[in-house]
Amino acid sequence: MKDDDTKSTPNPDSNIEKNDINELELTDDSTNEVISDDAVETDSKDKILEPDNVTLSAGELDATRLYLNEIGYSPLLTAEEEIYYSRKLLKGDENAKKRMIESNLRLVVKIARRYMNRGLALLDLIEEGNLGLIRAVEKFDPERGFRFSTYATWWIRQTIERGLMNQTRTVRLPIHVVKEINIYLRAARKLSQTLDREPTPQDVAEMLDQPIEEVKRMLGLYERETSVDSPSPYDPDKSLLDTLPDEQNLDPSRLLQNSDVREHIDTWLSLLTDKQCAVVEHRFGLHGREVATLEEIGNELGVTRERVRQIQIEAIKRLRQILIREGFSLDTLNMEN
Repeated sequence: MKDDDTKSTPNPDSNIEKNDINELELTDDSTNEVISDDAVETDSKDKILEPDNVTLSAGELDATRLYLNEIGYSPLLTAEEEIYYSRKLLKGDENAKKRMIESNLRLVVKIARRYMNRGLALLDLIEEGNLGLIRAVEKFDPERGFRFSTYATWWIRQTIERGLMNQTRTVRLPIHVVKEINIYLRAARKLSQTLDREPTPQDVAEMLDQPIEEVKRMLGLYERETSVDSPSPYDPDKSLLDTLPDEQNLDPSRLLQNSDVREHIDTWLSLLTDKQCAVVEHRFGLHGREVATLEEIGNELGVTRERVRQIQIEAIKRLRQILIREGFSLDTLNMEN
């Protein structure tokens, strides 16, 4: 008798309960292009290696070709297969996790090539993107009704961009030092994926088989300023950005400081959608509400943190249009451009 784990194809007639989250709610405004499954599936190896306006050195080209040969050409999963394997992963099936990762490695390559010539080699970009892919696989909820590639694209972009940010923070150091520091930083990020805490210099030293004194010295050269993307000391599952109140240039709460505006604020808010109005009230503490983080608002409204941020941007843009139409300038409102 075959075990459930040996099942190769899920039931295509399975019903998936969808909520009101769509694909656009999982993308960042600045990088809202989603890589389609068909685009990744049909790309040849040579096409993957030849992004527009990018030239690879012979060494990089050979190394990248070797990597592509190594990962092979595992076919992308169908929508039904994504649901099947992700459900098994939720039950702790590591083979399902491996299958989902391996089937999407080319998606990482396709996204990574668009970040070339910004300070990191293609293989380094791919390595960063793979960390995002792993995170996406671990957090993907198959019951939400969207494709995995849509969800994974955001995570892959975020980890690649964070890797580039770390690179630019150390550009004043000699290049050989920068490269060595990035090795330690990448190791630390990998460890953070598997540990239930932030990795210590000792953890990094053991992983890289390096003296702890050297690890401490190199990490000490890294800029000590804290990134808003780093974990909050109060909640490791949130970044510092999630726990900070908003500081948008256009702050609706400041409208109330102007007596000419105060009497109109309710009317203007009524012109927003229900979700836009709710986000603005919670985000800026209007009508006696406590100022809330993106995460808190998302939990209350049942949408993602990124979707809350997008709704906020849409609402602010709409308020700007209303204010201009009503004859109020930003100077009158004591706000910066």
